[in-house]
Amino acid sequence: MDAPAIARVLRASFDEYRGLYTDRAFAVTTPSADSIAQRMEEGPTWVAQHGELILGTISAIARDDGLYLRGMAVCPLWRGQKVGWAMLEQVEAFARRAGTRHLYLSTTPFLSRAIRLYKNYGFLQSDEGPHEVLGTPLFTMVKRLN
Repeated sequence: MDAPAIARVLRASFDEYRGLYTDRAFAVTTPSADSIAQRMEEGPTWVAQHGELILGTISAIARDDGLYLRGMAVCPLWRGQKVGWAMLEQVEAFARRAGTRHLYLSTTPFLSRAIRLYKNYGFLQSDEGPHEVLGTPLFTMVKRLN
């Protein structure tokens, strides 16, 4: 998989929100290609493609009773085209095959389109932390799979 292309998708997807993140939180949200390559060793990564073009990405890491989703992004020009939904379906199918009981993710309160997608997909807001990343507010969402 192309870590530099995934890094570009993350950057393009979050650039418009840069001013809402602290500098350090934005750097964590839009990791370098080297960091992406390391994530790919820690757990699965999916991409949505149109030909050779990567439209979106999501990765995951195993937790005690679930799969923690991270780094989900869809290129701005492809938003509203069900790319995010399709990636969530792929992740859920993977999780179900593995016998995973929950999907988790953390998001910032200002990513309203993403939050709407997660809610429509069945995620519910949780009181679990983390509640911030490097000075930027977060909240957790959970989807039970069984």
